[in-house]
Amino acid sequence: MATPSSDASPRTRWASLLAAPLVVGVVGSGLLVPTVAMAQPGQAEQGQDAPATTTPAPATTSPAVQAESPTLQVPSTPPSGVRLDRVEWKSANRVALWVQSPAMEQAIQVQLMLPATWNSEPERTYPSLMLLDGLRAPDEASGWTLETRISQFFDAKNAIVILPVGGESSFYTDWESDANGDSYQWETFLMEELPPLLASEWRVGDKHGVAGLSMGGSAAMMLAQRYPEHFQFTASYSGILDLTSFGMPEAIKVAMQDAGGYPAENMWGPLGSERWHEQDPKLHTEKMRGQSVYVSAGSGNTGPWDQPSGLPGIPTNFPGYGLELLSRMTTQTFVNQARSNDVEVTANFRPSGTHTWPYWQFEMTQAWPQFANAVGIANVEEQCEPEGEIAAFAERNPDLGPCLTDEYDVPGGKATDFRFGRVFWSPEHGAHAVVGAIGAAYQAEEGPDGPLGLPVSGETTTPDGEGRFTRFENGVIYWSPSTGAHALRGAVLDMWAEQGSERGDLGYPTTDEVANPNKPGVVQGFQGGTVYWSSETGPRVVEGAILKAYRDAGAENSELGYPTSDEIALTDGGAFSRFQGGAVYWSPDTGAHVVPRGPVFEAWGTVDYERGRLGYPTSDLQTTREGQVMEFEGGRITVANGEAEIS
Repeated sequence: MATPSSDASPRTRWASLLAAPLVVGVVGSGLLVPTVAMAQPGQAEQGQDAPATTTPAPATTSPAVQAESPTLQVPSTPPSGVRLDRVEWKSANRVALWVQSPAMEQAIQVQLMLPATWNSEPERTYPSLMLLDGLRAPDEASGWTLETRISQFFDAKNAIVILPVGGESSFYTDWESDANGDSYQWETFLMEELPPLLASEWRVGDKHGVAGLSMGGSAAMMLAQRYPEHFQFTASYSGILDLTSFGMPEAIKVAMQDAGGYPAENMWGPLGSERWHEQDPKLHTEKMRGQSVYVSAGSGNTGPWDQPSGLPGIPTNFPGYGLELLSRMTTQTFVNQARSNDVEVTANFRPSGTHTWPYWQFEMTQAWPQFANAVGIANVEEQCEPEGEIAAFAERNPDLGPCLTDEYDVPGGKATDFRFGRVFWSPEHGAHAVVGAIGAAYQAEEGPDGPLGLPVSGETTTPDGEGRFTRFENGVIYWSPSTGAHALRGAVLDMWAEQGSERGDLGYPTTDEVANPNKPGVVQGFQGGTVYWSSETGPRVVEGAILKAYRDAGAENSELGYPTSDEIALTDGGAFSRFQGGAVYWSPDTGAHVVPRGPVFEAWGTVDYERGRLGYPTSDLQTTREGQVMEFEGGRITVANGEAEIS
């Protein structure tokens, strides 16, 4: 259940090695000892079923204890409060979504790997395959993208791969109580909140599969049983598929304590209770009739991606050995029960291999043809051939890799997608590639359909030698290692270029251009400040402490409005910026303070602003029952009945 097992702590190593004997010695308690032959040195390796000497009887559970698992439906519309908060393109075919989840009480990251024809067939919908992570699921990205090469495997496939991010020790289920301060309601999020949004906004069709490794394999089977009409395919790679036989709840508790200190009782109540039986995959296999089911597990013995320890058949990865042995036994129990319920299961019991990522990547590729058949798409990758100038360009640039699509029309020209980039051609500009992080940023700008238009140059190194840029018909995308890739266009680009581009005071862009939904205008961040633009004020730079005070006041949505000047330095060491509704003044001694237009500002002007006897403001404008008051270095200004008084 730990993933990756090579990171397991000493406690995990002992827990995983002790958990297997705890269950192995139990016969007739619901988990039977599998009699499949384990691999010995010299036996065949991956991709073969281990021969069984006898066929064990299916596992049984007392009728008084076994609880029925409900059959649920995925709603056609998302519950109230579900929304897409943020979209971040990681590459041209992988995008991260932050989906606000009322059930989870936060925004959850979900990444999508998009199919080969995503751009060339914009009206097409696709089947989905949800890939679930293991017990130690990281928070920044799915282990599938961090530990495997599935991006290159799926980029030529016509399915949308859904990768939930996070969920350490969650089993992707709805918990009964607190999960170390989080609201773990993963099943509700994955099956009620997320699917309608993906169907309406991300072209996910009506055919679905779910698969996972280790903990994720357990969860995949649970979800397929609870939502049998939603899933046509399900797979478990080294999953723990028996959760309630003697010793299993205790083993899971130890593993969850080690992987984040999560209390197993908070998940489904007391160990072995009715809710545990309701979730146990081996007890509800009859619900999977008609589904395409794939399971796999190794034996724990030294395999092609393991190092031998010197003991016959035993690898140096001791935790991976113990965990895979446990997975093998519980998966065999599941298979026996499923087949007794007339469920067709493809079982790949490898004669070797431990609980580690290379085996899960291998099993995922092995299961792909079965998934493709279940959801009705071609197993073989579609053939493609570049044409004309795009073909000639690709021949000169072999780093693009193989083509993924035929040539297709885009506004003003043609395009072909390759493994490591897209090539565009137009009569005016010829053929140019858009690749890497710049390619991801271009996709975020809607590519050739968006405001940038077609590329007019290839990727070029910046004069400072630190970054890269690509020019487009209506803008440019700049990238640096510290800031990422961001598009520039219009008046903001012109102003930035006049100030020296990336070698000027602003440096590289740090954000995309963001339109203000409340007041016409845009804002864009740079290393050296933030640029605000409106049609009335043009582009203006706000920076440093003045920028912080402006933001604290509500920025352009406040009474200050948009800036009407860049920051102006004063001879005494201070500075100020003008805005539509006032100014922000700063000095080393007083900090930055907003002075809005009105009686206080006018009264301050009568004594020559900061140059006069009042000096700089030392507080923001305060509202009292009598009126307003603002403190300065040399006194204060009070306003009562619309009249200002200096004291």
